[in-house]
Amino acid sequence: MHAFEDFELNRFLKQAIDDLKFERPTPIQVEAFPIIRSGKNVVGVSQTGTGKTIAFMLPLLQDFKYSKDPSPRILVLVPTRELVVQIVDEIKKLITYMNHHVVGLYGGVNINTQALELEEGVSIVVATPGRLYDHALNGNLKLKSVQKLIIDEVDVMLDLGFRYQLTNLFDILPQKRQNLMFSATMTTEIEELISDFFIAPEYISIAVSGTPLDNIKQCAYFIPNYYTKVNLLRILLKDQETFNKCIVFVASKKIADRLYENLGPNFGSRMGIIHSNKSQNNRFETVSAFEEGRSNILIATDVIARGVDFTQVSHVINFDTPEFPENYMHRIGRTGRAEKEGNSILLFTEKEEAYKTAIEDLMGMKIPELEAPEDLEYSAQKAPEERPAQGATKSHNRNAKLIVGGGAYHEKKEKNRKVNLGNSKKVKKADKFSKPKTKGDKIQNQRSKKK
Repeated sequence: MHAFEDFELNRFLKQAIDDLKFERPTPIQVEAFPIIRSGKNVVGVSQTGTGKTIAFMLPLLQDFKYSKDPSPRILVLVPTRELVVQIVDEIKKLITYMNHHVVGLYGGVNINTQALELEEGVSIVVATPGRLYDHALNGNLKLKSVQKLIIDEVDVMLDLGFRYQLTNLFDILPQKRQNLMFSATMTTEIEELISDFFIAPEYISIAVSGTPLDNIKQCAYFIPNYYTKVNLLRILLKDQETFNKCIVFVASKKIADRLYENLGPNFGSRMGIIHSNKSQNNRFETVSAFEEGRSNILIATDVIARGVDFTQVSHVINFDTPEFPENYMHRIGRTGRAEKEGNSILLFTEKEEAYKTAIEDLMGMKIPELEAPEDLEYSAQKAPEERPAQGATKSHNRNAKLIVGGGAYHEKKEKNRKVNLGNSKKVKKADKFSKPKTKGDKIQNQRSKKK
């Protein structure tokens, strides 16, 4: 069994690790430390919740010396604002006894305030790609000194459409740098990105993409519709001793708002909601309340399924079965963090059963199904997305014309089939004296007159 002493950390990092009371390094931290410290490019594939931030920051900080250069030398790119805040907080704890400054950059707040903070000088920048690119274009941030580039949760970055910003950033960053990329899944698009911009990377694979964490207990309930799912949630969440810190994942912002309203009368004071339509301050306050125990139920879309580290989450409930099986892996990774035990519950309808099968195929295992509680009330009411579409079927071809038939439609009578040519005398006169349409016609007309 490995220990942090095996890393032979400098005294500043050793003191910081002691303060954090970490018992032992995780597998990815053990494997990544010597490779990253050697200066090689690295691609790390590891399940979420396995300590990736410490895995890439410890070896970088081990040899990171103080510099008077006010420009950043370490750049960390992440997909969401919440993840920026979390990683900045973790880095601050690691550099407590070191003379380095870390700044977080993300959208939704005043860019000028961030620019003023950058003017004071910074050693490490953690940022979302869009806001970082804005600062670079405005001249607020010089990237000429960047020696280490870390791209964390790269798969969700690409899912969110950040490839354009990433490739632009690669063009303005120094060519001579160490690149580190971490992800919980490996896709074709990620492999293309690696091929285009990484030179001879070393691969670290702690868990096969799609492999569930062994310490997460999974189960599923077959539930016919939305409102019956709501009724089951009420039964489960009433057991506050068991479901003491629970994240409920839903498919969309509309469903999140509706579910929050449905459960409000039962769990209002215990419940929070977070999705991309919420303001920045609201999102931060909701996350803080959940982490500090002021609320113990969090309704969320996949905006926080990646990277954000909540401690001691007892259960993840997949209210909607995700269409993409990789999203299921990221969701359940919010529980069972740092090798602690966790629980995941999946609710699926007949329509969602194919999604459940895809998840099981990805994991290579079946999710055990449980019988619904005897006191579960089955509802016949349907949510808007469950109701059949009204009227004509929607065409997926945006250029196709919608043809709507009705009872008043009938075959045209013979007299109505005729084409209206207007005044017949005018038509004959026009034919006789009309100008030739082509030069050839004109010549032929002239020849005809001579005859």
